[in-house]
Parts: sequence; structure tokens; C-alpha cells
Amino acid sequence: MGSMTKAFILIAMVACLTSVAHAIDGQATFYTPPYTPSACFGNQDQGNMIVAVNSGLYANGAACGTRYSVTCTGGTNAGVPQPCTGNSVDVTIVDLCPGCASNQIDLSQEAFAVIANTDAGRINIEYNRI
Repeated sequence: MGSMTKAFILIAMVACLTSVAHAIDGQATFYTPPYTPSACFGNQDQGNMIVAVNSGLYANGAACGTRYSVTCTGGTNAGVPQPCTGNSVDVTIVDLCPGCASNQIDLSQEAFAVIANTDAGRINIEYNRI
């Protein structure tokens, strides 16, 4: 087997073993305290860098405690045309958002404020499991 063929096979094997992170596009809103009780943790306080998620992501509670990194990608209305701060925030799933669409999450007010102006109310986001 030639050295070029061996190199190609090695590169292909590494590519198969490497995980490619894929950001999920969606929208975020926010909710305000109190953050307990929650569907995942009842009255146990999980802090304020938290998120309630749509039923698909919630998966009947299987997602409880899962962490995501969320980044604002833009505004959704003319009221705040550039709401993003340029920051990302790491949040933990603590609750179900029964009114959220399949591409929507509901951040705590404090988590939302890290990534966007709360006056926007709703923003476009990307999020990744961490």
C-alpha cells in the first residue's frame, strides 16, 4: 500500500472518530423569578443561569440538568434592532416551557441579560450542548 493511500486512510479514520459540534438555531425569550418550583428539581434552587425548554428538547425530563451554551445571533423585531451583547452564556435545563415552539427556549432573565438587551424580549440564538 502506498504512503498516499495510508495517509488517506488515516485521515479518514480520524475524521470518523471526530465529533463535529453543530449549533442549533432557534429563538429565546425570558422568564422572571421565582425560578422554583421547577419541573426538574422541584423546590431545589439551581441558581439563575438556567433555562426552560420546549417539550421536544425536554424529552419527558431526560434533559434535566443538561447544560447548553447559548449565543444571541440577532433581533426579531424593530424595537431593538441590535440586541446582542456579543457574549455567550452557559445554562442548565431546569424546567419545561409548555408554551415554547419547537425551536424556542425560555432563559432566566439573568441569563438572557448576559447575551442580549432584555428590552428585545425575543431574540434569535444558536445553542450547543456542553
